[in-house]
Amino acid sequence: MSKILTSSWIVLLLTLVACNLPATNPPPTADPGMIFTAAAQTVEAQLTQSALLTPPTDTPAPTNTPLAETLTSSFTPSSTPTPTITPTATVPCDRAKFIADVTVPDDTVFAPNTTFTKTWRIQNTGSCAWTTAYALAFDRGDSMNGPATQPLTSEVAPGQTVDISVNLKAPATPGDYVGYWKMRNAAGVLFAQVWVKIRVKASGLNLHEKAPSATWESGPPTVALAFGGPEDSMIGFARYQDGKLLEDGSTPSKVLETHPKWIDDGWIRGIYPDYTVQSGEHFLAKVGFMAKSDGSCGVGDVVFFLNYREGGIPNTLGSWSKACNGTLKTIDVDLSSLVGHTVQFVLVVSANGSSGQDWAVWVDPRIVVP
Repeated sequence: MSKILTSSWIVLLLTLVACNLPATNPPPTADPGMIFTAAAQTVEAQLTQSALLTPPTDTPAPTNTPLAETLTSSFTPSSTPTPTITPTATVPCDRAKFIADVTVPDDTVFAPNTTFTKTWRIQNTGSCAWTTAYALAFDRGDSMNGPATQPLTSEVAPGQTVDISVNLKAPATPGDYVGYWKMRNAAGVLFAQVWVKIRVKASGLNLHEKAPSATWESGPPTVALAFGGPEDSMIGFARYQDGKLLEDGSTPSKVLETHPKWIDDGWIRGIYPDYTVQSGEHFLAKVGFMAKSDGSCGVGDVVFFLNYREGGIPNTLGSWSKACNGTLKTIDVDLSSLVGHTVQFVLVVSANGSSGQDWAVWVDPRIVVP
């Protein structure tokens, strides 16, 4: 039905157009575009009217299908690693490495004004040999009376080690001290630092003065003694006898009497508080006997011992047999083997047989730097 109506309208439209053209003018050349446009507009109007008369029907919504585009390349690039360039290490001409403290490790304790020798072991890690024009030079800190430079005494090739020693002196004032030294090449350029680090403490332990603070015992069997006990005590005694007459006729001002227990082979000992031995220290004393009231010798006969305890373990530094004979025995013990060790010194007197008249004395016993 709609197709017939459409065709009728097109015919009618063409007829009307033809009838309204002037008859006297020749017909213009028809513009096909214009004719088509007019016809199209008329058709559109007819279709619109037809649509209004025809109930709408549901039209499925178009499906929006996304466009997927895949690009495929037939060329696969290969990964070529960048070559690594390792630079050649250049060893400096002058370079050194500390190997060891041959002597005087850090924080070694010295008494004031003690002389000592510090030795370092150093390796030449550079590419140049160290000639005798090279030296160890003081750089800064505490010089400790050392030289400005200490020249090498022989050539040191690359890779070799050398021990370099410097003579020094601990300062007079207690405290901590550090001196810095450096290698110096032939041109005077400094390199590679080492140091010496010490502690200075007031020297000495006065065993006469500290006797009351010692722990006194006698035996056998072991019994405790109070310092300053009576001279007639049968278990022995330790007391001051300052200024009293001794077997050699002297009257020293610092006399410590230590009488063993009054039995055969009796003994007495005094254990002193902890003490850290410093470099250069010695034990000094004289030993002998008190004289009888008339100045003569008795029959005393003992063995004097200088012992020490470290970690609770007893050790003997020296022993001296002495009978009363009118002379005193001088004792001088080098304590260098104990430098830096914290120990308890022990004074011991042991009777040789009978302890009768064993009025044994220590004259000014002390630990000092001579």
